[in-house]
Amino acid sequence: MHTPPSDDLATPETAASAPRPAEPGGPRRAASPWRGRVMAAGLMLAALNLRPAVTSLGPLLEEVRDDLGMSGTVAGVLTSVPPACFALFGLAAPRLARRWGPGAIVCAGLAAIATGLLLRPFAGGTVVFLAASALALAGIAVSNILMPVIVKRWFPDRVGAMTGLYSMGLSLGTAAAAAATVPMTDALGGSWRSGLGVWALLAAVALVPWLFLARTGASGTEASGTDAGGTDADTDDAPAPAPAAAPAMRITRSPLAWAMAVFFGFQATAAYISMGWMPQIFRDAGVSASTSGLLLAVMMAMGVPLAFVLPRIAARLRHQGVLVVVLGVFGLTGYAGLWLAPAEGAWAWAVLLGIANCAFPLALTMIGMRTRTHAGVVRLSAFAQSVGYLLSIPGPLLVGVLYQHSGGWGQPLALMAGFMVPQIVAGVLAGRDRHIEDEG
Repeated sequence: MHTPPSDDLATPETAASAPRPAEPGGPRRAASPWRGRVMAAGLMLAALNLRPAVTSLGPLLEEVRDDLGMSGTVAGVLTSVPPACFALFGLAAPRLARRWGPGAIVCAGLAAIATGLLLRPFAGGTVVFLAASALALAGIAVSNILMPVIVKRWFPDRVGAMTGLYSMGLSLGTAAAAAATVPMTDALGGSWRSGLGVWALLAAVALVPWLFLARTGASGTEASGTDAGGTDADTDDAPAPAPAAAPAMRITRSPLAWAMAVFFGFQATAAYISMGWMPQIFRDAGVSASTSGLLLAVMMAMGVPLAFVLPRIAARLRHQGVLVVVLGVFGLTGYAGLWLAPAEGAWAWAVLLGIANCAFPLALTMIGMRTRTHAGVVRLSAFAQSVGYLLSIPGPLLVGVLYQHSGGWGQPLALMAGFMVPQIVAGVLAGRDRHIEDEG
């Protein structure tokens, strides 16, 4: 049985949006405005590093498999590692932050990313490659959890603006790694080891401001948005205080919470299948490796504008099920196109599937709309994401198994399209105008 996460397990999204108890005397002002600017630069640089470990591998997966003797099933395990690490290591982040401070843990996370990416090119076998990847992904998991916590604490008057900057950096790093890995590999001599290892340099650069922030005790209670360069006009981004009463029922007994978890899990499944396998699908259809990377970059880049648009639309609707259905139709159309004409309509399918993958920001928005209290937000977000990421682990693995045993992409694409059905059903149920507190 799944043990419900405790209320102190803040997640990336609730940390950025949920109000925190006021500290004695309120937040202290920064000694100098430039420290806030260093923090803003650190956030942007860290966000750029939270996906390249995943999306840089997809375009070179064929070369990695051939060199390391990796079967399709093992490659499926590799593509399942990211959500597994996010589900497992992410749960430890809040406790580590209480012990050492969020700035120090983000710094350690970036060091783990840099180390893992640096070690991957030296792997002589699959086990070492998986271990190095897991190290990098563990660093991503804790950083992904705690960076929005720091946004809330350091920029309380500019939460919207700084979260937007962080989200933009996340999407930009995702797309850049997918698009640039193959060209950089060619420029560095054609070895996948160089093409993957070069991303350790970006993580090392991001580590510099966090070393300073960790040394100066950047717990996030020292600055405000105004000190960091904000203005009074930015105060509209700060969330209004919410009641702190806990939900009357256990989260595991909430049908709404389970609907949210299933919806989150299947949209995560689609995302990690896309990041891990989509370049290989295009390459097997005759598309070049560099173009396959660009196609993945297009899919990931769709999240940059839509991550700002979808939450605004969702907030104006009483029932978000219509958006769930629309995104699902885009996904089903994209999978059908990949099955019928993968190379001829490659760019169109990439756009359609990129739009479908924007179920992620919609899921985050719905989590906030399905609760009335601060404690409810924390519980629902922690439960939906931890259970959701666990549910997403088998998907990429099953795709790899079907690909190896069928020798083509017909059955895997049918599975991907099949996953879209429970995603739509669960999303429609989760999109109803109700709150988990009312289910008690």
